[in-house]
Amino acid sequence: MLVVDLDRTLIRTDMLLETFFAALARAPLRTLAALGALRRGRAAFKAALADIARPDPRALPIEPAVKARIEAARAAGERVALVTATDERVAREIADALGLFDEVHGSTPERNLKGEAKAALLTALYGERGFDYVGDSAADLAVWRHARTAITVGAGPRLRRLAEGAAPRAEHLAPPQPLSRRLIPHLRALRPHQWLKNALIFVPPLAAHRFDGATLGAAALGFACFSLTASCVYIVNDLLDLSADRAHPRKRHRPLASGALPIAHGLAMAPVLLGGAFALALAALPAGFSAVLAIYFALTLAYSLTLKRRLVIDICTLAGLYTLRVFAGGAATELAISPWTLAFFGFLFLSLAAMKRQTELVDGLRSGRARAAGRAYQVEDLPIVAMMAVAAGYLSVLVLALYISNDATRALYSSPQLLWWALPVLLYWISRMVMLAHRGRMTDDPLVFATRDPVSLACGAATLAAGAAGAWL
Repeated sequence: MLVVDLDRTLIRTDMLLETFFAALARAPLRTLAALGALRRGRAAFKAALADIARPDPRALPIEPAVKARIEAARAAGERVALVTATDERVAREIADALGLFDEVHGSTPERNLKGEAKAALLTALYGERGFDYVGDSAADLAVWRHARTAITVGAGPRLRRLAEGAAPRAEHLAPPQPLSRRLIPHLRALRPHQWLKNALIFVPPLAAHRFDGATLGAAALGFACFSLTASCVYIVNDLLDLSADRAHPRKRHRPLASGALPIAHGLAMAPVLLGGAFALALAALPAGFSAVLAIYFALTLAYSLTLKRRLVIDICTLAGLYTLRVFAGGAATELAISPWTLAFFGFLFLSLAAMKRQTELVDGLRSGRARAAGRAYQVEDLPIVAMMAVAAGYLSVLVLALYISNDATRALYSSPQLLWWALPVLLYWISRMVMLAHRGRMTDDPLVFATRDPVSLACGAATLAAGAAGAWL
């Protein structure tokens, strides 16, 4: 008899945390209320969470070495059981989806099937030394002491030695990677490539032509604070969006969705990043910047929990989050932001946010899905979303044209007529970006895509050149 554990063994994740975040994403208030079930024990809490939401069992990241071991046992005519501390209803759904198990035993509201409780059940069912057991942690030692073979998954040297001493025989599957390799998913979860969006904090000094060391230094500190906060938000968003990410052709490779980064690690990283951001902001920047940073965090949290599933509101929220970075730059450097700047970037960011949804809908259309995963849009909405992207982008160009025509422009630009050269460049760039999104050639974030796209970089350089020429020629 081969007995297999579930968490971090058959699957590369923890089902209690998976179920908690799935429930939190679906019904935040009910999930927080379910915490009261902890007074009756962990098993009752697991059952309460399973009543609210259950992760898609077909999308869970499977450990290939364990699956191969199960298939080898079945090929040899051996029976296989899934025995886990996960709620039994969830465990049965996973077993049914995989089709690998003859028996399933899980926790009930009265019994948390872990450690000694699991050992007692297995000994009663299969006898002393009557089964081989696949596990991953020190909590499984209580089971291995009664097993015929202790089979570890991803175990370090110490746990391997303990397992070898607990059972007559031992096998070791999926040896742990070197520390340097294990750190890579932690770094990827921060999404440092997304920090480029926080360069928008430098817009107010650029627009005001303020390039002194104190101003740029304050903007750089603001950039660091926003980057730390953004990384915290990315982790929280990934925790809340695990099922939707696993249904996405690219997002399924993210560290948390793929199981490369344990959920517990992500849960520990988020508050450290947020605390570091606010500590730096409060110590080195004006109080107004900390207020903008708090608004940004609250809005992104609201977006992750509910707003991203609200039709059109999600696009407006994304545009607002982009624009808040410009506000933050003004707060950090204590520079006023003109209505022209807000209008231009507001429409431009609305266009980019619509492109982001357009890209997701194109992905859904190509994957045969009727709607974007975890979003309020259906594939039939694609033409309307694309029109929103075009219209908002062209409005930003119109705002720039009106700004150039305004007499107040001469206060900052000695040759404002040279700024007109930026308009055809921006019109071309916006039109091309929408076309690329329509063809499915854009990544999920248009702004990040633009920083990697040679044509977009050339357009950006040409626009900056027009601005520099207008200011100093």
